[in-house]
Amino acid sequence: MDNPKVQEILEKQVLTVVKAVEDKIDDEISALDRLDLEDIEVLRERRLQQMKKMAEKRRQWVALGHGEYSEIQAEKEFFSVVKASDRVVCHFYRENWPCKVMDKHLSILAKQHIETRFVKINAEKSPFLTEKLKIVVLPTLALIKKAKVDDYVVGFDELGGTDDFGTEELEDRLAKAQVVILEGESSLKPSKSSAKTRSVRQGTNPDSSDSE
Repeated sequence: MDNPKVQEILEKQVLTVVKAVEDKIDDEISALDRLDLEDIEVLRERRLQQMKKMAEKRRQWVALGHGEYSEIQAEKEFFSVVKASDRVVCHFYRENWPCKVMDKHLSILAKQHIETRFVKINAEKSPFLTEKLKIVVLPTLALIKKAKVDDYVVGFDELGGTDDFGTEELEDRLAKAQVVILEGESSLKPSKSSAKTRSVRQGTNPDSSDSE
């Protein structure tokens, strides 16, 4: 991807990972003075390999559009997006103030959580998807994991009921649904939502639907 902004995001993410991993290696080595040189080299090599794998994964994410908040222009594009990324947050919006508030927070989170794809789609121009996924209230966030809608954030009810909620509140809600990963989190709690999982596989035509 030749977008300069995307390249800048990638470079910053890789440098952050490199520094974090190297700092951790140095701390562990300092705490393991009794290990012989061979053991220390094995430890360093193992950590460096982990660092390389993570850097490669981040490159792949950026190539798929992670790291920025973008708009899906057509319903057909939605299916290719959710199939390409394991975690997707899709904002069904219309041109109103509440949706613009949600846009602001999602733009911030897209940069912070490169492991997740953040997109938006105009609900009024997407009748097939809005009917299939039962989108009624706007804004609605469809939280998608492995090409299936696993959860929803509908309006602001779960975010304090007002439009002045913080980005951290939305981040925590997305983390509970396991669609973003909080830094340093060793294990993710299962989502408390009782929302029914719905398939987002593309039908043969807009009139077709998958069995629920």
